[in-house]
Amino acid sequence: MHKLTPDLLVIGAGSGGLSIAAGAVQMGASVVLLEGHRMGGDCLNFGCVPSKALIASGKAAHAQANAAQFGIADVVPQVDYAAAKDHVADVIAQIAPVDSQERFEGLGVRVIREYGEFISPTEVRAGSHVISARRTVIATGSSPLVPPIPGLDRVPYETNETIFELRERPDHLLVIGGGPIGMELAQAHRRLGCAVTVIEGEKVLSQDDPEMVEVVRARFDAEGIAIEEAALAAEITGKAGAIEVVAKDGRVFKGSHLLMAVGRKANIDRLNLEAAGIETTRRGIKVDASLRTSNRRVHAIGDVAGGLQFTHVAGYQAGLIIRQALLGLPAKNRTDHIPWATYTDPELAHIGLTEAQARDTHGGNLEVLRFPYNHNDRAIAERKTTGLIKVMVVRGRPVGASIAGAQAGELISLWALVIANKLKMKHVAGMVAPYPTLGEINKRVAGAYFSPRLFDSAMVKWVVRLVQRWLP
Repeated sequence: MHKLTPDLLVIGAGSGGLSIAAGAVQMGASVVLLEGHRMGGDCLNFGCVPSKALIASGKAAHAQANAAQFGIADVVPQVDYAAAKDHVADVIAQIAPVDSQERFEGLGVRVIREYGEFISPTEVRAGSHVISARRTVIATGSSPLVPPIPGLDRVPYETNETIFELRERPDHLLVIGGGPIGMELAQAHRRLGCAVTVIEGEKVLSQDDPEMVEVVRARFDAEGIAIEEAALAAEITGKAGAIEVVAKDGRVFKGSHLLMAVGRKANIDRLNLEAAGIETTRRGIKVDASLRTSNRRVHAIGDVAGGLQFTHVAGYQAGLIIRQALLGLPAKNRTDHIPWATYTDPELAHIGLTEAQARDTHGGNLEVLRFPYNHNDRAIAERKTTGLIKVMVVRGRPVGASIAGAQAGELISLWALVIANKLKMKHVAGMVAPYPTLGEINKRVAGAYFSPRLFDSAMVKWVVRLVQRWLP
């Protein structure tokens, strides 16, 4: 066995682990990074990157089939499903060097391509190495949750870890799970020529504002995607090319391929956390507000810590760990300023409190502001008028924002800045947005806050009349 004693051990080379390793080594710490699977983790190889690439292929096909509104003849897109997957692979390949072992070794990180396992509260074994670090960070992420539905073990199925390798286009894709992953991949496959049925035990996109979800639902209906809600899968039967999902209420859904997208589970099985005295919960590793585990020398970040499961959350938390472990400064994890987006078309994006949460929390002090896409000139010019923005405001300060519509994921960034820095509506109203842009939607919803205060105020009108009498 080779004994290593670095300042910092990072277990997992996904987005969070890589951010910590890169930051720490460039600040002068000695770093060992463990990865038993693929560098870049789920986001690069199975999640954010490939899904957005496949969505882009679907958008291209959809544009060809819906060009008449721009004065260009609609055509039936000639989809080469395997070539679309080549596009996905090429996108991954272009990004992979940034996350590669070679790059991190060039920065000075000791990269060991083995899984890590705790053998004591202070030691981790990885292959022929035993690492005893001053601080350890677990960043092993999460994997697809595959529930024990009767019959599933006898039927071929895909997850987000396998579907991007599929080369033959499904005739009819059954998607169990109506969360962001299931809905994004459902629409992408529909636009690439597959029949698609989404089977959801409760409500699709249940974490988002229902008013905003309806905007997406309407588009899915228009594109011929079947959404079956309150359809809890009770049994799965069939074989490759002929699969049946039987719901608890007796409904039966038939398709050629099955995608399981019901959620995620924390990757903790290989870690032997008991040997390190690290407590877990049903969602993952138990951490405090500083992301420290029950073993004070060990932190956990990202999906494995059981909180919000987004790549940008892992990146944010990586910064908190660097602040604590390298600089010895306090840092507390917070979630009120974390945005999220679902990249359906239209997109969904949100930050802070939803309308329902804000009403429960703030009652009569809450103002809910709306501005529709169909009053934005750029949206009209590009035929992207479906959607709206909604901002929840308490005493002039936004406490939440929801957007459904084109580029919602881009537009939400302004509200992330506002809420993270506790700015007010007056700061958004004071911004000058270039014309014509979708970004004016943010400006106009701020205007909706001040307009009644200015134009419907008897006091303001009295002051104006008085001033006009005395102005030369």
